[in-house]
Amino acid sequence: MKAIILFGHGARDQRWREPFDRLGALWQEQYPDTPVELAFLEMMQPSLDQAVATLNAKGASDVTIVPVFFGQGGHLRNDFPVLLEECRAKFPGVQLRATSAVGDDLAVLQAIVDFGARAL
Repeated sequence: MKAIILFGHGARDQRWREPFDRLGALWQEQYPDTPVELAFLEMMQPSLDQAVATLNAKGASDVTIVPVFFGQGGHLRNDFPVLLEECRAKFPGVQLRATSAVGDDLAVLQAIVDFGARAL
């Protein structure tokens, strides 16, 4: 089974995760046959490891991780690859792949431009 993890940075303020919760709910509403989990780099739960474990327990064997980051900064270049390799070692029966940061996608950038244009 295929599944997706929406991976964010995390923050001390619990309200910060509200858009991530909405994003996960939108995913599940639009793709009900593909499980989704949220995961966070730090300060929030679940961790990437915990999200992979949850999906693995549900029978997922092919998981795509989408970094919901605006750009490829130090966390995605340095910390994320280490976490990903740790998960690959811990869950050898799960194929784990990652996309680039959502901010690298032209459609995402265009959505932000459109948002700004609507605000004019």
